[in-house]
Amino acid sequence: MYQIKTYDTVAQAGRNEFDDKKYVLTNDAENPDGILVHSTPLHGIEFGSKLQSIVRIGAGVNTIPVDRCTENGICVFNCPGGNANAVKELTIAGMIMAMRNGFQAMEWVKNLPVEESDAGKTVEKGKEVYRGPELMGKTIGIIGLGAIGGRMARASVDLGMKVIGYDPYLPHARVQELKEYVRLVPDLDTLLEESDIITVHIPLNADTKNFISAREIEKMKDGVYLINYARGPILDNDAVCDALDSGKIRAMATDFPTPREMRHKSVVFTPHLGAGTPEADENCSVMAARQTIDYLENGNITNSVNLPNVAFARAEGDRIAVIHANKVGMLGLMTEKISASGLNIENLVNKSRDNVAYTIFDFNTPVPQSLADELGAIDGVIRLRLIKA
Repeated sequence: MYQIKTYDTVAQAGRNEFDDKKYVLTNDAENPDGILVHSTPLHGIEFGSKLQSIVRIGAGVNTIPVDRCTENGICVFNCPGGNANAVKELTIAGMIMAMRNGFQAMEWVKNLPVEESDAGKTVEKGKEVYRGPELMGKTIGIIGLGAIGGRMARASVDLGMKVIGYDPYLPHARVQELKEYVRLVPDLDTLLEESDIITVHIPLNADTKNFISAREIEKMKDGVYLINYARGPILDNDAVCDALDSGKIRAMATDFPTPREMRHKSVVFTPHLGAGTPEADENCSVMAARQTIDYLENGNITNSVNLPNVAFARAEGDRIAVIHANKVGMLGLMTEKISASGLNIENLVNKSRDNVAYTIFDFNTPVPQSLADELGAIDGVIRLRLIKA
């Protein structure tokens, strides 16, 4: 049986995907075949020799040692889009609360020393202080137009806003789709200079830490609104707070407040609630379960962050799945040994990602373990699995 270690709560809908005759889900497995994790950091954890996959029940994988996993032939997945609607909705809520001074206004009302009978009159006298602008007609700059940013763009148009988008990594088909309602710009500075509201929807990695710093803030309009429901360190938070103090940034909404931001009167904050809905938990748990099952049972990869995506229906016989170095001659060496063994390859797919490649060989016959061992011994092979029919 396959052992799946769970580090956080996995929604029942996800658990239901696993056949209990094949899988055991437990939080105390010492050497599991797969891991399902939500937010628990895994950087300091030693992985067992059987571990084949780690699935992040969500999008961000900064809590997972991805490079170490790649070196050890462990496929790391995430669940893009599973929580996109949840994050989009809270981003809109935070944006509205920041612009309409909702958080400050609620705190003011809660602290009014009035009796219930005259509360209405007191509120009417003081509400002018908390008036804020509407979204309609404003220009919103969206940095990152993936699953969440794309939804934000569509919702912003529906709210009557003008949308500028910046994402240099968009595939051509996605560009063609978005340009119908988003003005896509080739450089970040254009977005910074023209936007009334700026929202970030990019992953956190070495390249995006402090992506918005003092330099970028200086390019922004005076009185801009800044929204961050992606990851906290994407912003240089000291630079942001300095800009809040000066009024350069009029207000900010964030799901990742620092202590300094929590004390600032112009910051609306929530405690990392972006993906915190039952629907998002269910969507991501089901995606995570299905990706785990398809990888362990078939070697198929969908939504990996460290290996190329390769997924196709199996032939009638055994399958060999190989993670290997992306270098000249690897495929030739493997096919030569398979040919010498007398086996016929029914189907073959080879794809690469940076310095690593993934190859699947399908057969209509059984494959001897001796051939799998011979292929696994080739210099450059990181990990090989013989998956029986």
